[in-house]
Amino acid sequence: MTTLNPALRLRRAARIIVLDAETRALMFRYDVPERDPFWVTAGGEVDPGETFEDAARRELFEETGITADPGPQIARMTPEFVTVEGEPVQADERFFLVRVADTQVSTDGHTALEQQVMTQHRWFTLGELETWHEAVYPVELAEMIRSQTAT
Repeated sequence: MTTLNPALRLRRAARIIVLDAETRALMFRYDVPERDPFWVTAGGEVDPGETFEDAARRELFEETGITADPGPQIARMTPEFVTVEGEPVQADERFFLVRVADTQVSTDGHTALEQQVMTQHRWFTLGELETWHEAVYPVELAEMIRSQTAT
């Protein structure tokens, strides 16, 4: 059983691990003032009344332009962190895996804040995820991917 911190707002989020045909993962670089750069998967907060699956589908399209079924949840994490807006939260993050044939990404659906802080995107090999010189979240991402793929 996961213990959540009742002193923090619970931030429910859907995270999407997008893999291409070469099992490379799509990651977004965040450059937030007064913080070191970091890379994360596509995804974001679940809207009121929305399921994690619906949020995964919506976030995938908004952040990448990709329309796809997120499939079943493959992992859950409950980290505490500070959002890009500066709010300390207790997260309830559900992870979904999506495979794509086309590596074309559209950031046209990004919000004004996303346009400001999501400065790059790229496809990472599993080795790069494990050895990248900047923070990659979740830290266990390469292991999560390996547990779901034949590579």
